[in-house]
Amino acid sequence: MEGKASLLDNMIGVGDMVLLEPLSEDSFLENLKKRFDHNEIYTYIGSVVISMNPYRSLPIYTPEKVEEYRNRNFYELSPHIYALADEAYRSLRDQDKDQCILITGESGAGKTEASKLVMSYVAAVCGKGQEVNKVKEQLLQSNPVLEAFGNAKTVRNDNSSRFGKYMDIEFDFKGDPLGGVISNYLLEKSRVVKQPRGERNFHVFYQLLSGASDETLKKLKLDRDVSKYNYLCLDSASVSGVDDAANFRTVRNAMQIVGFMEDEVQSVLQLVAAVLKLGNIEFKPESRSNGLDESRVKDKNDLKEMCELLGIEQSVLERAFSYRTVEAKSEKVSTTLNVAQAYYARDALAKNLYSRLFSWLVTRINGSIKAQAKTRHKVMGVLDIYGFEIFEDNSFEQFIINYCNEKLQQIFIELTLREEQEEYIREGIEWTNIEYFNNAVICDLMENNQNGILAMLDEECLRPGTVTDETFLDKLNTICAEHQHFESRLSKNSKFLTDHSLPHNCFRIQHYAGKVLYRVEGFVDKNNDLLYRDLSQAMYKANHNLIKQLFPEGSPAKINLKRPPTAGFQFKASVGTLMRNLQTKNPNYIRCIKPNDKKASHIFTESLVCHQVRYLGLMENVRVRRAGYAFRQAYEPCLERYKMLCKKTWPHWKGPARQGVEVLMADLKVPAEEYSYGRSKIFIRNPRTLFFLEERRRQCLQDLAALIQKIYRGWKCRRQFLLMKKSQVVVAAWYRRYAQEKKYKKIKRATTVMQSYARGWQARKLLRQLKHQKRCEEAATTIAAYWHGTQARTELRQLKEEARNKHAVSVIWAGWQGTKARRELRRLKEEARRKHAVAVIWAYWQGLKVRREYRKFFRANAGKKIYNFTVQRIIQKYFLNLRKNLPSMSPIDKSWPTRPYSFLDGVHTELRRIFHLWRCKKYRSQFTEEKKAVYEEKLEASKLFKDRKALYPSSVSQSFKGDYLEINKNPKYQKLHSAVDEKVLLADTISKINRANGKGTPRIFLLTKKSVVLADQKTGQVKASVPLLDLASVSVSKQSDGFFALKLKEGSASAVKGDFLLSSERLIEIITKLYRLSAANAERVPLSVDISDEFLVQFKTDKVCVKFIQGSPRNGNSASCKRKNNRLLEVSVPSTP
Repeated sequence: MEGKASLLDNMIGVGDMVLLEPLSEDSFLENLKKRFDHNEIYTYIGSVVISMNPYRSLPIYTPEKVEEYRNRNFYELSPHIYALADEAYRSLRDQDKDQCILITGESGAGKTEASKLVMSYVAAVCGKGQEVNKVKEQLLQSNPVLEAFGNAKTVRNDNSSRFGKYMDIEFDFKGDPLGGVISNYLLEKSRVVKQPRGERNFHVFYQLLSGASDETLKKLKLDRDVSKYNYLCLDSASVSGVDDAANFRTVRNAMQIVGFMEDEVQSVLQLVAAVLKLGNIEFKPESRSNGLDESRVKDKNDLKEMCELLGIEQSVLERAFSYRTVEAKSEKVSTTLNVAQAYYARDALAKNLYSRLFSWLVTRINGSIKAQAKTRHKVMGVLDIYGFEIFEDNSFEQFIINYCNEKLQQIFIELTLREEQEEYIREGIEWTNIEYFNNAVICDLMENNQNGILAMLDEECLRPGTVTDETFLDKLNTICAEHQHFESRLSKNSKFLTDHSLPHNCFRIQHYAGKVLYRVEGFVDKNNDLLYRDLSQAMYKANHNLIKQLFPEGSPAKINLKRPPTAGFQFKASVGTLMRNLQTKNPNYIRCIKPNDKKASHIFTESLVCHQVRYLGLMENVRVRRAGYAFRQAYEPCLERYKMLCKKTWPHWKGPARQGVEVLMADLKVPAEEYSYGRSKIFIRNPRTLFFLEERRRQCLQDLAALIQKIYRGWKCRRQFLLMKKSQVVVAAWYRRYAQEKKYKKIKRATTVMQSYARGWQARKLLRQLKHQKRCEEAATTIAAYWHGTQARTELRQLKEEARNKHAVSVIWAGWQGTKARRELRRLKEEARRKHAVAVIWAYWQGLKVRREYRKFFRANAGKKIYNFTVQRIIQKYFLNLRKNLPSMSPIDKSWPTRPYSFLDGVHTELRRIFHLWRCKKYRSQFTEEKKAVYEEKLEASKLFKDRKALYPSSVSQSFKGDYLEINKNPKYQKLHSAVDEKVLLADTISKINRANGKGTPRIFLLTKKSVVLADQKTGQVKASVPLLDLASVSVSKQSDGFFALKLKEGSASAVKGDFLLSSERLIEIITKLYRLSAANAERVPLSVDISDEFLVQFKTDKVCVKFIQGSPRNGNSASCKRKNNRLLEVSVPSTP
């Protein structure tokens, strides 16, 4: 029996439309509806997948589903988009065939989601690894960026792609992704300035206003209120179930993952804000003296803010909106623009600005995700492009979209027929020519170089004279009138003269999907896609790097009077390139269908689905597939599935699989005309034959199931009986054992009781004997104790009496000695009191005599003189103490003796200041000229780096030696010394960082008064010499690393190879000397020193961001540099403690 479920097992409806019987449009729709109602949204037409949009989430895209479809045959499981993706990926990986997946369908049918599912499946099943995961993440994260800028809400779809996208994913020989290339087709840029009712502008405008921070909006001069911008439609500003703020954060994160720098993101947001501001510029008419009308800007506030965002002079842009300059050879003619022309110029600028920004985003993403290796790659292309569009009002955009779909339908039919024919030839089956509708005649009507509609539109746009949409329609009526697929009310074909459903200013084309009515209004203007040269030149003058890239034609050095190619010509060429690309790859098709126009789940509108089935040509595809053989299968799985229908092949066939199938078909008596044998497959012509085999197999499976049940039940009963018999023997044995154990325990318990009684009697008898013996011993001991106690107490009383007598004698003697001591103390006190009284009287008498003597000399001035004398003594004592306690002669010693009296506060402070000045003077007098220069450099380094760079504190204690290599004395560098004419101020060994891998190469760094020289460390050969005048600035990080970038002036001779990224342990000394040399040169501005953890370095033509992060470097305690991508070098710096 087989272990795997097949497409034909447990099938709801018919999983493959090729097997549908009977085949009609009604049965086709009924089968789709039946499967849709049971949440089966995928159905096959051979190898083509039909996908119905469920308008809700289904649990069929889990990681378990990915593993279920991985490395499985296409028809092995029920229809799923994963089956097609796996088939394409395995063909690319194992058979080395380039693949393309074509996803088509109407707007809202789920094409974008289908492309995401294909890419996510491929990302899930391919290899793993750090680099591979990074490439996969970048490929997947490019989708949110492009959706934000290229998708919009329409009446049919909340996330409608308004551009065509073709992505080539490149793989290596193992099947791991290496990168990708994205091509975009015809962005609907008219949506920027005008949206139909009920639709929105592109997502990014609403995401920016909803999700950006207040600070960001303030920088972009925007307000969060959507109603303040004319380019944004108000009636559908918010979409149910869509969180614009969260989507904005997702887009910002995706841009960071893809590789956008922060300054690039800010530039993009500035351009988006500029488009919104541009829509608010309004004009008013003014009449000139010569009678011509001209326009002026009404309110210049929005114009001013837009110019500030883009760095444009307001007067330059204002003039470009009011005047138009036409150049013809050597002549220039300037004409004024009226209000209508000014509004046209404004909208044209807005459309071109956004369209070119979108193209730049695609190019920038391609730069990040492109494959780095130069070897040949395997390629899988995914095409997500607009479906066929039929609106009430169809214009130039719908014409171009439908032209693209005609080409896709043409290549679909051709490739499908070619695939069928190749398989028949490969299997040796006779090829039957298949009749089908060839839409080449419609493609020729639209793209013929002579009489095609696009060619005539280009010819009309380029011819001199008055050109209008009406003249273009007249030309179509003249040339295409007889074409069977062209209809016009004014054509020569009389059958349309009375067709009132066909307006006079319209024409109708009968496409393969049905008739479409096109209104010619706007065809000429949209095909010209004209942007006045004055506006291009004004944009090029902007002080904004991205704007200059978007408008290169505005450069005065690139003036080209040749008319630019039309939009139709460009799109026709792009479609031609796409078709040639698709024809070189093996095609895989996904046809997307939307079940209803309400974007609601569980609703199936038969008329809408029927219309899509017709214009997608699905019925025709089924007929092409069934024109030969409706079903084909390899011999091995066919024999494995149907071998139980023949006794000769059941249960095992030991011969070749083809012979087993032949025996099987002969035994079943299937008519020979119903099948054919190929080299590796059997081909069944009619679905009825397949259903006959399936019915026989189902009946046989039922019989086999009954047989298996019978055998199983008998085996189960025998097993139960044997188990019960075995159990009875075990139970009996266990019972007999239990009975014997119980009897033994009873006897043992009785014996134990008897033993215990006998042992108890013996123990009690022995206890009585021991107690009597102990009682006799205790009585003798008690009598002896009483006797000894009586003797001890008698002796104690005698000792106490003797001690009492001795103590009484001691007390009497101590009392007598105390009395004698107290008498002597009183006598001594009395004698001392008399002597003190005599001394006091004598002191008073001497004082009286001195006062009488002093009164004779001082009288009233005695107090003042005593005060002055006292102050002099205090000051004299203060100076003597100060001399003894002076601090050291070091200028950094801040100690100073304390102030003894408050009235000396001023003197104390002034003496401290004078001493410090004198001490500094004495210290400076010891300096030599060289030492002074070193201290001046140290002071300059402090101004540049103190509290700004973490490396500075460690450099304070290091002396600035300058010539660390002793280049003048060392004979190793004699050749290098002779090559440098000037005096060498600094010579040291540094590392020059390689942009390709982030590794350092040792170099000798020489600094003279006029130049910086880099030489090879081994040979001494000069590698680069840069004059100091060519240095623009120096960039370093805030961390403790030694990396620095020497940035050169643009246009200088030294800037050809780009800037220098270097690393040195003496970074502080090198940059300080560079700065002092530039400051000493009066001819130039002092060198700018930029300190930031992220800066840009120009390497030849590319700018690379150098980013510093704190982490754990590979080199231990030193910083390490690593290349993350083409535009990012990341330096890991050890964390400071």
